[in-house]
Amino acid sequence: MVKQTQLALSDAAEWLGDWHPLAEQLGSTDGLVTLGSVSASLRLVPVHDVPSLRNFLSNYHSRILLPLELPAIQSAHGHATRHEVRELVALDQGMAGQPIFSEFAAASQRVGQSQLRKLRPLRDQRAVQRYLHAVESGEAHGWHTLVYGLTLAVYSLPLRQGLLGYAHQTTRGFIYSAARMLSLSEHQCRALFDSLCAGLPEAVEALVVQETVA
Repeated sequence: MVKQTQLALSDAAEWLGDWHPLAEQLGSTDGLVTLGSVSASLRLVPVHDVPSLRNFLSNYHSRILLPLELPAIQSAHGHATRHEVRELVALDQGMAGQPIFSEFAAASQRVGQSQLRKLRPLRDQRAVQRYLHAVESGEAHGWHTLVYGLTLAVYSLPLRQGLLGYAHQTTRGFIYSAARMLSLSEHQCRALFDSLCAGLPEAVEALVVQETVA
């Protein structure tokens, strides 16, 4: 049972983590414009070497992943667990008003909607069906983070591990996508990952505890 849960959790993390909408841009010539726009909005120089990649990822962690993406996943998970589809849709709509998300909105929605459609066969999951209907009717956008949180809830996967898995997989996706462009060695990739992710378990725990206290 534990092994099955770990495998399901890994799958849930990987389908979004390995292909985070921003990570995609690092491996795509066409997407470099979008990545450059995000870098510009964060007031960063474009990624062109290891120091600039480290700086980009450090800022991604502190300004997007931790304050925006992980809380969105957590909120979506909570709403789905409590069958609060109306609140989930409101959360979805509210995210559209955050400027940083506009830089990769199309990619996020493409990833999220694709994964949401894969949940369509779960007819007994009312939250899935109602959220899917809201997305298809144009009432909601289907952000990848919200679909990820919904997926964790649907399969009763542990929230802490899900949040940490997402953070690890997105960071890994960035690094290995950039590795092709920057000709990074496996050792460089692993060292960068270890240094960037050292504080993530503590940050995830603080986020979960904060909601529990609230």
